[in-house]
This record gives sequence, C-alpha cells and structure tokens, in this order.
Amino acid sequence: MQFDKKGNNPVLAVGYLFKGLALLSRPELRKFIVIPMLINVVLYSVALTLGYFYISDLIDQFIPGWLHWLSWILWPLFFISFFIGGFFTFTVLANLLAAPFYGKLSAKTLAMVTGASVATAEQPLPKVLVAETKRIGYLATRALPLLILSIIPGINVIAPLLWALFGAWGMALEYLAYPLENQGVLFSEQKELVKSVRLGALSFGGLAVLGLTVPVLNIIVAPAAVIGATIYLNEIKRD
Repeated sequence: MQFDKKGNNPVLAVGYLFKGLALLSRPELRKFIVIPMLINVVLYSVALTLGYFYISDLIDQFIPGWLHWLSWILWPLFFISFFIGGFFTFTVLANLLAAPFYGKLSAKTLAMVTGASVATAEQPLPKVLVAETKRIGYLATRALPLLILSIIPGINVIAPLLWALFGAWGMALEYLAYPLENQGVLFSEQKELVKSVRLGALSFGGLAVLGLTVPVLNIIVAPAAVIGATIYLNEIKRD
C-alpha cells in the first residue's frame, strides 16, 4: 500500500475530521460510538479533577526557589506543557480502552462510505491490544525527553511548541491506525506510510488535539477522528 501525495494537503486532511463530525449522527454507526464516548467521559472527568486539585502544586515543585521571581513567566509555560502532556496521556489511555470499538467503527464507516460490503482484516481483540501497546511504547519513549525538557528552566520555553507537534503526530498515528489495521497493515509499516504524508497527518492530528483539549467537545472528537481517518485513508491509499 502507498499513499497518494494529495494526502499531504493540510486543507484536505483537516476536512476529513469535519466529515467525521458530520457522520457521528448516522444510525448505523451509533452502536460503535456510545461506549467509547462513555469511556472518554469517565477518563476526561478524572483528568480534569486531578488537574484542578494537583497540577498547580506539581508545577510549583518544578520551579526552583531561586526562580520564583520568574514564576509569572515560567508557570504558564509549565502549565501548557503539563496540560498538553496530561491530556495526551489520558487520550492514549482512552483510545487503548476503546480500541476494539474503534476498529469496528472504522470497518463500518468504510462499508458505509463505499456503499458496498468491504472485506477487512479486522483484528482479534488480543492483537488489537498488542498493537495499541506497541504504539503507546513508541510514543512514551518520545514523550519522556519532552517531559524532561519541560522542567529545565530556560530551555522549557520551547516545550509547549514541541508538545503540540508531538501531540499532533501521536494523534495522527493513533487514529490512522484503526483503518490501517483493518487493512492488515502493522505498526512498523503504519509509521512509514503516515510519514509519507507527514504534513497532512500533522494537520489532521493537530486539529484532533485542539478538539480534545476543549471540554465537552473532547467527548465526540475521538470517534469523529476515527471516522475521519477512515475516509482520509480511503481517499488517499493506492494499492
């Protein structure tokens, strides 16, 4: 499988996420969306609660006493970094729990938009969870350096931008994984395929991250991104 270069068009890529949002109300997709939305409600509620009670104290601990006079500059930078990093972590966890439903949602979406019965290589639950775990491991090994960078005074001024780029790339890999796995494409090949349309993928993932940081909207963005990624893949793939 290869991707057509039109998949690198940012406008085209982000348009598929809006198409995913528009298709959320389709009755044939509803049963694959309800449980993932409930999972998102629970996990994001936990994230907001923890953030409300603990993030201020946590961030203050990372600002050395001799730099407290700069806390009015450093605190917002730390907050943005921890906010993006924290929500990215909870999003990956939510996707891990919802992965079996997202695979079926992607398969049903493809059948719906093509108007035909589509043969997919829909994976069994253990294999889906293993694939999700590998993807989480890949992302975790790259998130750790960013976390360290976020607590180094002076250097951490660039951390929010790096977290945003990392989040966009991670979400592109996350949501494109479901239709790719249904096509029998494993994680190592997924990475190379997505890299071939990096700009489009970053645009799609970036808009998804932006939506995931907005309370209430973040409950529906994840399934919409799965639907949108499925249509995106179907439009740009070349066998």
